Amino acid sequence: ALYFCVPFREQLLEYYSSNKNGVDAEDNLLTCLADLFTQISSQKKKTGVIAPKRFVQRLKKQNELFRSYMHQDAHEFLNFLLNELVDILEKEAQAAKNDAETSSPSEKTANGPKNPQANGVKKEPLVTWVHKNFQGILTNETRCLRCETVTARDETFFDLSLDIEQNSSITSCLKNFSSTETLNAEDKFFCDKCC
Repeated sequence: ALYFCVPFREQLLEYYSSNKNGVDAEDNLLTCLADLFTQISSQKKKTGVIAPKRFVQRLKKQNELFRSYMHQDAHEFLNFLLNELVDILEKEAQAAKNDAETSSPSEKTANGPKNPQANGVKKEPLVTWVHKNFQGILTNETRCLRCETVTARDETFFDLSLDIEQNSSITSCLKNFSSTETLNAEDKFFCDKCC
C-alpha cells in the first residue's frame, strides 16, 4: 500500500537515487525498502513478480515479531516501519550535521558552539519526509466547567485508533472520536486557574 502513496514513493525513490552512489551506504530497512520500490518502478512489464527477500530478511533481523511465520497485524507493521524509517532518517541527518561541523573547525571556533542545547535553547525535532506524508496534529481541548478556561494541547500522531462500527463511514468514526467528553470522578480535570 505504501507504494501507491505517490508522494511517499517519489521521495523514497529520490532518496534511493541520491544515496545509491554512496559506497558506505548502510543496509537498513530504509535502503532495503528503497531498493524494493526501485525494482518495482523500473519493471518494464505491466505484470510480474518481485520477491522482497532483502527487505524481509532485514525486517526479521531488526524485529523479532516478524521472525516467525505467524500472522502479524498490518497496522502494527506500518507503525513499526514508519517509526523505523524516521529513526534512520534522523540518524542520517544528525551524522551529516556532525560531519559538516567537524569539516570546518576554524569556522566553528570563530562562531562559537553550534549545538543549540549548549546555549540553553531547546532543539526542534527534525521533520522528515515521512512526517510530511503521514503525521498529523491532534489538538486536545479541555474546558473547565467552573471558570470556562480552555486549555489546548497539540499532539502529533501517525495513526488514530478509531472505533469502527458496523455500516459506518470514516466521517462518522472521526466524529465519534472527536466528540465532547465530560471528565468526572477519577478522570476529573483540575484547572490551574480556579483550583
